[in-house]
Amino acid sequence: MLDSMERRILVVEDQRDIAELIAMHLRDLGHRIDCVHDGAAGYEAARSGRYDLVVLDVMLPGRDGLDIVRALRIDKVTTPVLMLTARSTELDRVLGLELGADDYLTKPFSIPELQARVRAMLRRVDMHAPAAADAPSPGGAERIEVGDLVVDCARREVRLAGQPIALTAKEFDLLAHFARHPGRAFTRIQLLDAVWGTTFEGYEHTVNTHINRLRAKIEADPANPRRVLTVRGVGYRFADSR
Repeated sequence: MLDSMERRILVVEDQRDIAELIAMHLRDLGHRIDCVHDGAAGYEAARSGRYDLVVLDVMLPGRDGLDIVRALRIDKVTTPVLMLTARSTELDRVLGLELGADDYLTKPFSIPELQARVRAMLRRVDMHAPAAADAPSPGGAERIEVGDLVVDCARREVRLAGQPIALTAKEFDLLAHFARHPGRAFTRIQLLDAVWGTTFEGYEHTVNTHINRLRAKIEADPANPRRVLTVRGVGYRFADSR
């Protein structure tokens, strides 16, 4: 079944048979796929801004996937990244998310699972399309001010003390969800459902990782946060200071 809108996807995978298999099944969804097979070429292609999604293998010749995603986020490239890894340890997966990946799949994975993850990530891309800036953001106020923190949901921009803050798509969605519901405590499962569109408990660590990254960008002292607060035994809440 084809998706409703063609998107351009970059596949960075050094094993050509796997790259072509991924490309074939993503083309089945109706998307344009480009493949590159080494880290240096993958980084240059990904930072070009031509793609709606990057499928990025961790183990690559020349420059590994973790280094690439870290460099992309330093360069303020916010293109969603789905990481592929043969590593099975929790530490490796969390490290990828800490560096800026949006999701990951552990090899071997099923084609339906790959397609489902890509569909979910591209639905988020659709929500981030520039046309959305001309209309109110669904489900919340267009502009939310909490002290010196301003969250512009229509333009998908965040400013802190007048300075722009670069957030990834998921970080923005998470902050916007919190800011729309100040004072309300959310479990990790509730946040997964609202921001990631899944309630799979195995993804709870993804919430923790994104909370840590968000705090590092909007808190004066991330170790002692005053905006995104931990609610012991429950989850997290956004300070109600409006």
